[in-house]
Amino acid sequence: MTIRIRAHHLLCMLTYAGKGYSGAFTANYDKIVERLGGGEDLILVAGPDDICAPLLADKDEHCFGQSVVERDESAARAVETLLGRPVRPGERFSLNADWIAKMRHAFHAGETRQACIGCEWHDLCTAIADEGYQNTRLVIGPQAPHP
Repeated sequence: MTIRIRAHHLLCMLTYAGKGYSGAFTANYDKIVERLGGGEDLILVAGPDDICAPLLADKDEHCFGQSVVERDESAARAVETLLGRPVRPGERFSLNADWIAKMRHAFHAGETRQACIGCEWHDLCTAIADEGYQNTRLVIGPQAPHP
């Protein structure tokens, strides 16, 4: 199977450390990063994705909001510039350790952080990047299960 990801989640997954909106949200996110780490591909989508799934029962959820659409657009532009390849709905990606390292370096350097302005998780993600991405859950290749 292929994991459906919206553009700004390409950035969020770099610093994901088991924190989220609810227990169901983090349990779902843990499964997604495990699948990505195991080599499953992702496809970019417009709008809510597989990470958003536990929040979608509430049609007023922020996942549907214009500010999140704008965050996706900003993230897509930044990642497209960094990677030199299209980052649009329908594009498929296979993650590897080099890709993650390049993305994390650019994120920490602020090169891809425009989309993060105004995000409630901004300070947490900044701290995680500043600490060298310790305890993040996205690991490419064989890995031990998370607690």
